[in-house]
Amino acid sequence: MTINNLEISKQIYKEEILNVLDKKYSTLGPMWVSQQMEWQNTIYESFKDHDKYLILIFLIKKALDFYSRNFIKLSYEEFYSKKTIEIEKFNIVEVSKALKIPKESARRKILELENEHVINKINNKIVIDRSKFSYSKPEKSIKRMSRFLAMLSEMCEKENVLLKNIPSEKIEIIIKENFSYIWKIYYEMQIPMMINYKKIFKDLETFHIFGTCTVNQHLHARKISLDYMNRESFIKSLYTNPKMQGLNAMSISDITGIPRATVIRKLKKLVARKNLTIDDKKHYRLTGSFTKILLPLQEIVIVKLASFSTQVFNLHLLNKNN
Repeated sequence: MTINNLEISKQIYKEEILNVLDKKYSTLGPMWVSQQMEWQNTIYESFKDHDKYLILIFLIKKALDFYSRNFIKLSYEEFYSKKTIEIEKFNIVEVSKALKIPKESARRKILELENEHVINKINNKIVIDRSKFSYSKPEKSIKRMSRFLAMLSEMCEKENVLLKNIPSEKIEIIIKENFSYIWKIYYEMQIPMMINYKKIFKDLETFHIFGTCTVNQHLHARKISLDYMNRESFIKSLYTNPKMQGLNAMSISDITGIPRATVIRKLKKLVARKNLTIDDKKHYRLTGSFTKILLPLQEIVIVKLASFSTQVFNLHLLNKNN
């Protein structure tokens, strides 16, 4: 990619993107949470274990951090030109502390990854064999994120933050050309999100199930009202609108891939904690306590999303051909 010097006065600032995300949340929010839950579905399908995948992307991020510290930038094709990726040495305590996983659980899951030959020790090197697990290439994640950022750029154009919106195809090119850098900041957004939600829900399966109900109501709320609403107003509409449709346990299991018996068990806990309510048709919906629990955490996620989006948009402005 050929670049020019970016004029400081023309750069995009995180605060501007954050304002657009909040102001146009009724349009952007459903698209964002939907692609996030699709990412969660992919995570679960890879190992049927959220924590195991979380450990894996934590280790991959360590490799991406190494590239960044040493001014190495790899494209998508360069990064995936080999089936293995060498990672820096790590220990159980480091993984346990970083990901808030009990030490013995972290030890067991890492051992499982070694037994499955996902993590291998070869000649004093530690490598991840990407051929040993599905969805190792984030092709769908890149496309989903590109579509979301393209929609965000349209909203930014309407708010005079960007002079012109950026097509998803161009965003996908930017991501792939700067893959090692952009995926590093992508994981810096995603990993803390998973850890923070795990603190609230105690395990990532419960968050996955709750999140699926949240996505369902985001999408239904958007269909019911086409008016632009800010984040707080839109989220309140998720549980105050009597027309809002819930999901049953079978649908949640089908969407997430989580076994139905596990879904039912987790749903009972969510209802007992008043995070969800169940109607006479056995459909699960969000309750008013949703805002008290998740608004502060969601604010952290939105700030990180604004930061990520800002960096991608500024990379676009550096591109000579745009």
